[in-house]
Amino acid sequence: MQTVNCPGCGAEVSFRSSAAVMAVCEYCKSTLLREADQVRDIGKMSAVLEDYTPLQIHTSGTWQGQGFTLVGRIQLRYDAGLWNEWYVLFDDGTDGWLADASGQYMLTRRVPDDEAKRASVSKMPRFDALRPGTHLFYGNHRFEASDVRTARCTGGEGELPFQVASGWTAQVADFRVADKFLTLDYADGYPPAVYTGQAVMLPQLKAQFLREADAIGRTADRYRGKAVPLSCPNCGSPISWRMGVANFVVCPSCHSEVDCTTSTAIVLEKHAEIEALQTSLTPGEVGTIDGKPYTVLGLLQCVDDDEDESSTWIEYLLFNEQSGFIWLVEQDAGWDRVQVLDEWPDTSLPASVKLGGQKYERGFHYRSTVLYAAGTFNWRVQAGDATMLTEFGPPVRRLTREASETEIVWTRSTTVSRTQVAEWFKGNKALAAAKSRKDTPRAAAQTGDLAYFRKVAWGVAIIMWLLNGPLALFGRASFAALIVGTLLLWAPIWVAASMSGGNADADDDDD
Repeated sequence: MQTVNCPGCGAEVSFRSSAAVMAVCEYCKSTLLREADQVRDIGKMSAVLEDYTPLQIHTSGTWQGQGFTLVGRIQLRYDAGLWNEWYVLFDDGTDGWLADASGQYMLTRRVPDDEAKRASVSKMPRFDALRPGTHLFYGNHRFEASDVRTARCTGGEGELPFQVASGWTAQVADFRVADKFLTLDYADGYPPAVYTGQAVMLPQLKAQFLREADAIGRTADRYRGKAVPLSCPNCGSPISWRMGVANFVVCPSCHSEVDCTTSTAIVLEKHAEIEALQTSLTPGEVGTIDGKPYTVLGLLQCVDDDEDESSTWIEYLLFNEQSGFIWLVEQDAGWDRVQVLDEWPDTSLPASVKLGGQKYERGFHYRSTVLYAAGTFNWRVQAGDATMLTEFGPPVRRLTREASETEIVWTRSTTVSRTQVAEWFKGNKALAAAKSRKDTPRAAAQTGDLAYFRKVAWGVAIIMWLLNGPLALFGRASFAALIVGTLLLWAPIWVAASMSGGNADADDDDD
């Protein structure tokens, strides 16, 4: 490890990685470029935007039997959002990167150029030829492009293995198959640098020295030492939002889109004046889900492209500091809980996909378009944004492929009853009044209400046979009629159970 004094402020700056060529002074933000045994101050690095990530410099963990420590970070911004790239130093002196985007993590290492050339069956594509959904054969796997972006660096801290400054631009394409991850980095031109790894979770990494929840709360609403304005620059109205986790805001007063990822809020585009939407949940509302407080950050009203009979629904974005993001989707038929998948399903099967040993048959395919947005989001959302959705059943617990022009994600939806949602948000009067509405069979099947109807069916069947069984023995009633009546009594329950995928009363433990 090499330790030097910052030319700007005199503070000690350490280079722990032999591969690191620059470091950012923790105190004055001077960028120090290492040249032989000397360092040179090449200017100030922009401060990172403090967000709700639990990671920080010095966070440590284990991956593939190797201990590691986070020693640096850059923040990259694209047109609709930003993410963190943490520079990882392993105990054996090798390095890698831990991508941190909206609560999802991908750990990768660079593949030596000669090895990447040998492993690639096909010639590496040019960046401008790539689109989400493009397939790439690498090694023994068929990868699919999940996102293709041009991003620029907006800030950094700690040690980094290459010279980077605010405004540095990278062209990056990410590919996925199951939990495996591959990145093509065109920052230095063609051919691209190749990184391979996998999607990971912090408990899996045995991560230590994470940021405490109270520390996150104290720092997430500002740049280091700089307060961020919380009023709309178009109309001056106050904006209720959560900095860091959701930086793109739709002003509730004038419907301007406001970008709050810079030190001064900037109006991006003024929404057309539309009548406020009446929704069951509102931004800022807090519910208790799985014993944890989740805050409603924002909501979207969406519509499908069915020409004969289009339908609309509401999607609510929720956030918890420890567990990250989830979605609740409200439709006429009921509610769904939606989680983005870390592991992608096997898509090699015809007209179906497979995940965790379960097969999901292809169902509806349609376009979802945003009609209205309110609250705060971790990406830039606009009325008119369109996503192609392909659903794979069974209905109660289904997978959905969501594809836009810039990315592809897979989600898992689990039906929940109105009663359950009302329990999560106990202070919500609208939900309390609505929970008495009859849930669809698929909602009842997933939430345990089906067990109640089974008990009722058993009770009715027993009474029916006690009253009519003796009559049938003496020829005053028909056994055939009793059997038919019993089948008719149980038929709706069997249908609901089949819609639940045969596991109606199972808990959703793996979400």
